[in-house]
Amino acid sequence: MADKRDFYEVLGVSKNATEDEIKKAYRQKAKQYHPDLNPGDADAEAKFKEVNEAYEVLSDKDKRGRYDQFGHAGVDPNFGAGGGAGGWGTGSGGVDFDLGDIFGSFFGGGGGFGGFGGGRSDPNAPRRGDDVQARVTISFEEAAKGCKQTINYSCVTTCDACHGTGAQPGTSPKTCSSCGGSGRGTINQRTPFGVVQTQRTCDACHGRGKIVDNPCKKCGGSGKQRKNKTVDVTIPAGIKDQQILNVSGRGNSGTNGGPAGDLHVYVNVRPHPVFERRGDDVWCEVPITFTQAALGADVVVPTLDGKVSYTVREGTQPGDVFRLKGKGIQRLGGRGRGDQYVRVTVEVPKNLNGKQKELIKQLDGATGDKNYAKRRNFFDKIKKMFNE
Repeated sequence: MADKRDFYEVLGVSKNATEDEIKKAYRQKAKQYHPDLNPGDADAEAKFKEVNEAYEVLSDKDKRGRYDQFGHAGVDPNFGAGGGAGGWGTGSGGVDFDLGDIFGSFFGGGGGFGGFGGGRSDPNAPRRGDDVQARVTISFEEAAKGCKQTINYSCVTTCDACHGTGAQPGTSPKTCSSCGGSGRGTINQRTPFGVVQTQRTCDACHGRGKIVDNPCKKCGGSGKQRKNKTVDVTIPAGIKDQQILNVSGRGNSGTNGGPAGDLHVYVNVRPHPVFERRGDDVWCEVPITFTQAALGADVVVPTLDGKVSYTVREGTQPGDVFRLKGKGIQRLGGRGRGDQYVRVTVEVPKNLNGKQKELIKQLDGATGDKNYAKRRNFFDKIKKMFNE
């Protein structure tokens, strides 16, 4: 975890940032580095994962509290493994940080100081597996109404040949004789202050507490193997772009009988060519002709449920908005649906022939200020400005 950047730095916010500020920063960063917007860019993909990991922690009050107090160790899946006050198990490839070692090195003896000595992490204790990520892209309609998707992803599972022992089938690991299975060795050093005891990872078993003389040929002695898996996920109606679905127990398998991690599914919603989402409401624009706007007409309006007919009133103006109640998006985790709002655009005809132009001139000559209220009010204001 030492090579991880500070999560606040990743999102570009201060440590006292509000939830809204964190959410806003996450959306900006996620959009900037989104793989769909940076195809083939490995650096952008890595930063996208980093941004999601930071948001997952900082958007959760409990995780953020642990992170603020302990840093990356506080949100590591193995945080606190081993019991007692002394040990922080950082998982495979990490560094064991033991308060008992620190106090023991100053005060000598193996009993620790003030209760800190009894908390060293047990290499054979159950450890939770890491979480894994996957992405799925769905349509605007699928996000609005919900759907089922088959997710393809890769994770680390227990070797099906050795069942996680790391030993060739028919054999078993043996307890390390150097450390007695503790995974740690004790070094005594004479100093002017007396004998100082320190502990470090056992050189013989590399902290595992067990020795495998005949490693499993399938997994090379690791007890793990990577597999491609699929899982069917129900995506709820009303889900938003960039939301994360958590599938419990579908991540990397645990160690020493520990539980598996989770699968985080990042949902991407494709933009729609007609509809725009605003909260749980749907917005769209419908172009109508000058004649339809002036005289009123029945027009066809697209909705998530299909086409509907709407009567545009006489004298409809460009930019007028009307509402179709209950034609929006299903509220996520709630009841009912949002509404659909339709903005009217009046299209001015082009490429007119001579006859058409003449008819429009006749119409213009037959109308007056009473037919153009906005125009009349505008010029009345102009007259007042210039005292005319």
